[in-house]
Amino acid sequence: MTENQLATQSSPYLLQHKDNPVHWRPWGPAALEEARRQNKPILLSVGYAACHWCHVMAHESFEDPATAAVMNRLFVNIKVDREERPDIDQIYMSALHALGEQGGWPLTMFLTPDGEPIWGGTYFPKTARYGRPAFVSILEEVARVAREEPESVSHNAGLLMQHLKAPPEDAAGLTLNRDLLDRAAARLPGLIDREHGGIKGAPKFPQATLLDFLWRAAERNSDPACRDAVLTTLRNICQGGIYDHLGGGFARYSVDDRWLVPHFEKMLYDNGQLVTLLTQAFIETGDRLFADRVAETIDWLANEMTMPEGAFAASIDADSEGHEGRFYVWSREEIEDVLGTEEAAFFAGAYGVYPEGNWEGVNILNRLGTMGRLSEADEARLATSRGKLLARRGARIRPATDDKVLADWNGLMIAALAFAAATFHRSEWVAMADRALAFITGPMARGDRLAHSWRDNKSVFPGLATDYADMITATLALHAATQDPGYLAQAEKLAATLRRHHWDDATPGYFLSADDAEALIVRPRSATDEATPSANSLMAQNLVRLWHLTGTDTYREDADAIIEASAPAVAGNLFATTGMLSALDLRLNATDVVIVAPPAVSPSALVDTVRARWTPNVILSVHEGAADLPSSHPASGKASVDGKPAAYVCRGETCSLPVTEPAALVALLRH
Repeated sequence: MTENQLATQSSPYLLQHKDNPVHWRPWGPAALEEARRQNKPILLSVGYAACHWCHVMAHESFEDPATAAVMNRLFVNIKVDREERPDIDQIYMSALHALGEQGGWPLTMFLTPDGEPIWGGTYFPKTARYGRPAFVSILEEVARVAREEPESVSHNAGLLMQHLKAPPEDAAGLTLNRDLLDRAAARLPGLIDREHGGIKGAPKFPQATLLDFLWRAAERNSDPACRDAVLTTLRNICQGGIYDHLGGGFARYSVDDRWLVPHFEKMLYDNGQLVTLLTQAFIETGDRLFADRVAETIDWLANEMTMPEGAFAASIDADSEGHEGRFYVWSREEIEDVLGTEEAAFFAGAYGVYPEGNWEGVNILNRLGTMGRLSEADEARLATSRGKLLARRGARIRPATDDKVLADWNGLMIAALAFAAATFHRSEWVAMADRALAFITGPMARGDRLAHSWRDNKSVFPGLATDYADMITATLALHAATQDPGYLAQAEKLAATLRRHHWDDATPGYFLSADDAEALIVRPRSATDEATPSANSLMAQNLVRLWHLTGTDTYREDADAIIEASAPAVAGNLFATTGMLSALDLRLNATDVVIVAPPAVSPSALVDTVRARWTPNVILSVHEGAADLPSSHPASGKASVDGKPAAYVCRGETCSLPVTEPAALVALLRH
């Protein structure tokens, strides 16, 4: 009998299961062929290394010899890391949604031997509880139906395949225009908890793509409701327990409605998107809280997430020593042991620490009770205490790090580093971003093709549309931060490769998987966002920026086609398509700031003026001598003035007269 085959894999999640008595196989043609040969249904289990409930189901069922024996007897068992193979996860999660289930991980799906979905769920307990049947009972019933009622299986699979292959529904006359943006901006703030921020109720996720759209609406319309929704959310996230006040970095979400109790796993993609949002908020408000959290999160990135090759690890687990959050929580007694009675009392007052604990008998450090900043002396006192507690925490058993490198998540963080570096004048952050970019587009790539995932000198290849979209975002952000034309050239090269291997001629946009990737039951693509922006919404923005920076009309044509093709998705789910609405906002309201400097004369005063007043729709380009732009570009032919650098602000088809003084440029940017 075939034994567990995961030991040769590189994914930390798969390796967590290599010693299970379950005869796991990695996804691939060999596993599907084995299912067909044995004429057995497939049990597909999808999860990721930092997933708490994945660990629970593994400990309860997959490590149990009796349960494993049933799985091995009745099914061909396939284990998938959703971060390594999001294309597989997207297909079968969509099938689960079609069954009326909310979805989540672990994803547990039952398939025909050909890989077509039959039925599924998420976490199943080993013994019946909470209204859920026991996992073994489910296994036996699904196998019985597959064996005795093949027509029922065929019917279910057929219906689910119809759903997966269905073309987009009609947009019912929806017009993607400024009015739609304003209607969405009027509606979406009603979802926000006015006191604590985030979507009303619990659990609370950062929802970075939604916050980005609301921030754009606040900028576009000077809308206080949208502005307050974003700032209230960010301030509570920064002060809540979802933030690691000792080591830096944000957890994935809060299980309560006030950001106190996190699900303790830390994901690279959340932190990248939050660094970007916090930098935007700092530019607008000057609030030192946002600047501090940006710097502290980047310190965490450098200390805990940076691989020897320069790129960034995927995540840090929620669990250590078999318990969620154990690494991060404190008793009042231990804090007193580290700080002494007097300092512990002061620290406890600032960080919500109680003798009885603030969560399950222990304390999650937070500043929700002291949202404002204390005096400089008191803040310095707290910083000293935090350093001592961090040193004590360092002796604990650490949660595991999933150290695989994902190109798309790295792209989000590289873009954030570049933006923060330009805003806070931190050249070392540009160096961090550039080193990560160099690894992903160099040793991790194959020629002009990106890999999706890399670990232990093994890669998942070819890359996905999200990898290209996020890395193009990264190169454009580095171009904006440095004005090095090499980054713009990289962005164009990646965009050409993405179009060549992922473009959908029937419905303009990008398939998630490449044209030469392993064939799946359908070729996935999406216009809706998840915890990260979809490839299509992000590429619509990237293409608009490439058009403005190069004057190449084919970029505009593709961007317009993608946005227009997204109308059915927007009509079907406004909340899940805010990334595409942000792309529409950029398309309609982009502001070009073109700075032309004489040779050997620094334009830094004008550049710094733009960066101090940056908004998401500003596209900055700096040129030496006459602006070398195509004639189709509204800034074509513009030049410096009287030997001084000159700035031109262009909106739509109209450019301002040149200005040479920062104060005059400020007035133009405010217009």
